[in-house]
Amino acid sequence: MTRTVRRTRRMLQVTGAGAAALLALSACSSSDDSSSASDSSASASGSPKPSGEVTVFAAASLKESFTTLGKEFEKAHPGTKVTFSFGGSDALAASITGGAPADVFASASPKTMKIVTDAGDASGTPATFVRNQLEIATLPGNPDKVASLKDLANADLKVVLCDKTVPCGAAAQKALDASKLKLTPVSYEEDVKSALNKVVLKEADAAVVYKTDVKAAGDKVEGVEFPESADAVNDYPITLLKSSENTGTAKAFMELVQSAEGQKVLNEAGFLKP
Repeated sequence: MTRTVRRTRRMLQVTGAGAAALLALSACSSSDDSSSASDSSASASGSPKPSGEVTVFAAASLKESFTTLGKEFEKAHPGTKVTFSFGGSDALAASITGGAPADVFASASPKTMKIVTDAGDASGTPATFVRNQLEIATLPGNPDKVASLKDLANADLKVVLCDKTVPCGAAAQKALDASKLKLTPVSYEEDVKSALNKVVLKEADAAVVYKTDVKAAGDKVEGVEFPESADAVNDYPITLLKSSENTGTAKAFMELVQSAEGQKVLNEAGFLKP
């Protein structure tokens, strides 16, 4: 009888121990699940919110569009600041390879972007985000009756072109070569805005610039389309730079540029879809 009681007690003890072990395992499992859920929640929250300042080097033709997008970005992410440096893509590329601090580079051609990638200053592969086409900018009302690229060869016209080293100049030269035309401009300008400004200031009768620049100038100039421009459309690539000290915010700005919202702003400015 005594043995039976002892055996029963031992079974109860073992059963109790097993239950305790199960409870402990359950607690651990619950703790792990909680930890896993916490990790999952943290993961779901994604990268830290954009903050701080980013510097964007961008082609002169992007000035109006990027300025608008910069303001939208700052409004959507309080505490951020987007600083722009606009100019000829070749000059900007030279500055980047020369060590100028910047986070993002948006170029007006793959050729000028290649200067940066070949130097190893780009982070990742540049992506084309828009395209741009040339147009002739004339004085308001087109008093000289410019109707084609060939008309620019008129010796009585003061014509301005972008320098051949910058994308708008290279594209213009490509269109001229395709038409077997030779022009003697009164000046070659360092970027597209400088070329357009010559017409705005009435220092030139016409300039070969981008459609986006003609549109941005409003009634200060008149645009004349020409078919050869279809053979000289420029792709615009954008990339994160290795020198960036604020990659999270820089990537967020690039995402805005490539988003539907960003594309809408760029398309309304006259840029073509990539």
